[in-house]
Amino acid sequence: MKRRDFLLIAAASATLPRVAFAAMDYTPGVVQKHLDAGDTVFLDFKTSWCTTCAAQERVINALKSENPAYEKNIVFVNVDWDQYAKAELSTRLNIPRRSTLVALKGDKELGRIVAGTSKAQIKGLMDTALSAATA
Repeated sequence: MKRRDFLLIAAASATLPRVAFAAMDYTPGVVQKHLDAGDTVFLDFKTSWCTTCAAQERVINALKSENPAYEKNIVFVNVDWDQYAKAELSTRLNIPRRSTLVALKGDKELGRIVAGTSKAQIKGLMDTALSAATA
């Protein structure tokens, strides 16, 4: 690649909007830390090989792109089901399986979806979390 081409591509990419939809990866204690700080937390219990989880992730990312307030006000946490299925968090919340989405605020569960991929259903849960976060 010629230097001139590289500079043109670099300049063009610098003007594109940057969209970050990366949720933080779960580690023990991170959820409680955010809840104790008063944050609203959206948990996504998933695996890399689960097609339902992938469908949920596409919907979540699409909703985040449509409404930046989700990312601004809610802490999104991916929980690797293969690693944390039997962890304290999963057992305390009675998570039945991968592809479970849960919204939390303080010591309250705001709602959950188990294996649902409907945009309306996921938007409803995210809107509930957003309402709690901005209340």
